[in-house]
Amino acid sequence: MTGQPTNPQPPCIPPDLEAVCLRVREKAESYEQYNFSRGRNDFLKAFFDLAQEYDSLDDFYRICVSVPLALVGVASSLYLCEDCEHGLQLVCSSEEGVLSEPRRADYPVQMQETPYDLGGSYVIPIFSKQPFPRKIEDRNAERQMQLWDDLHGLCGSGRILGMFEVRRKAGLTEADKFFFAKYTNRIGYNLDNRLIARQNIERLKFINTLVIDIEHNIIVPNMYFRHLFNQLKKRIGLIEELRREMDANRDGAPLRCSFCNGRLRALQDDLVKYHQEIVKHHANMSLFIESLFRREHFERGHLVLHPKRCFVEKEVILPQLDHYASRLQAANVMVDRPQNMYEEEFPLMVDIGLLSQVYANLFSNAAKYTKEVVDHRGQSRKAMAYGREIVDNFPVAGKKGVKFNVFTTGPGMTVEQGNRLFQEGMRGDDNPNIPGTGHGLSFIRLVVEMHGGSVGYESTPEGNNFYFILPLPPVDYPVAPYRRPE
Repeated sequence: MTGQPTNPQPPCIPPDLEAVCLRVREKAESYEQYNFSRGRNDFLKAFFDLAQEYDSLDDFYRICVSVPLALVGVASSLYLCEDCEHGLQLVCSSEEGVLSEPRRADYPVQMQETPYDLGGSYVIPIFSKQPFPRKIEDRNAERQMQLWDDLHGLCGSGRILGMFEVRRKAGLTEADKFFFAKYTNRIGYNLDNRLIARQNIERLKFINTLVIDIEHNIIVPNMYFRHLFNQLKKRIGLIEELRREMDANRDGAPLRCSFCNGRLRALQDDLVKYHQEIVKHHANMSLFIESLFRREHFERGHLVLHPKRCFVEKEVILPQLDHYASRLQAANVMVDRPQNMYEEEFPLMVDIGLLSQVYANLFSNAAKYTKEVVDHRGQSRKAMAYGREIVDNFPVAGKKGVKFNVFTTGPGMTVEQGNRLFQEGMRGDDNPNIPGTGHGLSFIRLVVEMHGGSVGYESTPEGNNFYFILPLPPVDYPVAPYRRPE
């Protein structure tokens, strides 16, 4: 055009855009070197457009194998690595679509950091994005690195998320192999973004559940402090009344002095009792707060166990039973102590804070829902019992587990009804007027399953037994067995 300089100066690039502009130029140079045909460029465009159009992971898997099949008649299979235990698994193929259950990759398809030929197939590693570089005091970089560490290297160290296999009867040229390697890179970047998005969604769900846990296990029980403080305030008021009365009768008869002294002793006993109750309640709340407000929970997006060797009855059950004793007594619930825990107890590796909340929920339910029944001897009985027993073939054949039971008297349910209560928000149909959220048993299930255990319900002729089973570790602890004091 007339008046335009023959060699225009490049526009001034602000410092904030320099890095991205550099990558733009590098990409343009790469595309020029690739020199892909119009058909292959359309191939990549179709993949990118469809990847934006569909949201779910399963649909993304379908896109990965459908684009090569529909546009160039190439069959393919998508393998992903979930974890070290399951290894590389086939999740989708152009012959079967998305598999309802991922299938372990058949040898010789295996993880490898470089592409390789395999009997007419070409197998290409699916790489995740490079993590952001670490910079001093760069919190965003640290968060990205942590997120990358959580998501990747799931089958070991490295950046490989899986493998992509392409097959064509006529074989693949070197140009074909190069193109599909670039296509697989695009699969990796898109998959990486989707995994991060999925993890963010799971973290939001976890935080929402954790808020419910905090409300159910900390905020509501913490209201008990108000009752204790009100009782203390009453006793302090009575002390003040007694002091005024004693001031008014300084020269009173010895009998009157003796009466005042008795009242003082009674008030002192009450103050000691409420002080002890406050100390116990504070210790319990501190244990629960520590176990639910751990920083790792929020960083990882799930509960993180801090397991320690623990005598379950001594360090978990008895403190919680002592904590709930007054509420069980107020509800006229008799507590039956188990004979099968009087003898030797062995230590288990458990998270004491979280397992204590398991028993807190069970004992709280016992105080609320236990009903009076006529037992097999014809006597009225309203009771709770706890215990444990060794079970075989848990979690797998040849192993052993420990089954912990909490039984309460009352009308029975079917096994299906009882097990349904372990789902979030589910409550019994016959207790609509008793306050509750339906969260306690679902919290129990989550904690027990994180310990590698399982939960369940059993109906008995006189009531209901809610139980959980934990794996029994090898008996190789250099720890003396605990015996309950006589």
